Amino acid sequence: MEIKRVYALYFSPAGKTRALTTTLATALAESFGAPMEVRDITLPAAREEGQTFTAGDLVVCGSPTYAGKLPNKLLPYWKERLTGGGALAVALVSFGNRAFDNSLAELCACLGGDGFHVVGAGAFACRHVFSDTLAAQRPDHDDYAALAKLGAAVATRIAKANEPPAAPEVPGDAAAPYYVPKGLDGAPKVFLKAKPKTSADCIGCGVCVASCPMGSIDPADVTSVPGLCIKCHACVRACPMGAKYFDDPAFLSHKAMLERDFQRRAETQWFV
Repeated sequence: MEIKRVYALYFSPAGKTRALTTTLATALAESFGAPMEVRDITLPAAREEGQTFTAGDLVVCGSPTYAGKLPNKLLPYWKERLTGGGALAVALVSFGNRAFDNSLAELCACLGGDGFHVVGAGAFACRHVFSDTLAAQRPDHDDYAALAKLGAAVATRIAKANEPPAAPEVPGDAAAPYYVPKGLDGAPKVFLKAKPKTSADCIGCGVCVASCPMGSIDPADVTSVPGLCIKCHACVRACPMGAKYFDDPAFLSHKAMLERDFQRRAETQWFV
């Protein structure tokens, strides 16, 4: 099959999903001698319009895993705003060292429903946005080596095909419920209404406003978060003064549980 253009399409508040998606898309573009274009849908303005693709396109689609699935506030975009038009796609999810659960299956299902032909998929452990110790250095050399193997396998599969290959089998259930966060005591913890706080170190630079994927921080008062918070930690990670933080007790208990129970190395998995 001929590939005319490769795209990197991603939602990546903390930047790790972006790195994985653009690295793979760049490698695939080089393999096919095709141009590569980035479609970053992280910020609200980028999601105001949908994306349309066509046969001859290869789209690497990346999303983080939130509670074992795709971020629920992004589901309408993945399900309704993309038009595959017979394009090929590679589904990538990142996850914070606990598990990717059903996120990869859900992304593959969304893309298939949008008119894409999924030809490869992968789930890659990355530093957890809640923590500085969970998978702190990931994705690392071994993860990028696995990403390169996925790219080579996808390129070979496409080059040998006369028509779109069948979608790979991936683990998980796209229709399964979200993972229920637990605390140190093993009981479920609810922190949906938790929002970032701001310390006295804040200099009012507005970096947090510009980085929020929900557009939820008040530009006139960066200490105020009147909009929805999806706990992506974009503002926490982006703040040059380290002034953003969460102090919700349920959230902190869940974070502590993750740091206690999930320090083992979670393995990358890929499928063609």
